[in-house]
Amino acid sequence: QVQLVESGGGLVQAGGSLRLSCAASGRAFSINTMGWFRQPPGKEREFVAYITGSGANTHYADSVKGRFTISRDNAKNTVLLQMNGLKPEDTAVYHCAAKLSGAASTSDYSYDYWGQGTQVTVSS
Repeated sequence: QVQLVESGGGLVQAGGSLRLSCAASGRAFSINTMGWFRQPPGKEREFVAYITGSGANTHYADSVKGRFTISRDNAKNTVLLQMNGLKPEDTAVYHCAAKLSGAASTSDYSYDYWGQGTQVTVSS
């Protein structure tokens, strides 16, 4: 089992920044890819970014590319999402997810464990 806990959400004005953190526990050593997904109000969950086990490879949704940065600290079993230049359309509940095996993926169904989520609200 792997437990994931997100933190760092909040209310910010457009153009501002937030840093989300996801702490993994349990069998965290078995995690390969870590991802961030978000669910805007009234919409389906969507991919934001992922980072592979070594941290060597990252991938971003077009909507956040150049504004968001994903990173991980394997020694601390933590993955971060630095969000700059926030826009009102970034408002969503943000979830981190862990994928134990297989190739990195943007599909939420391929992830094995999920955190409860943290709310990010961007005001205009």
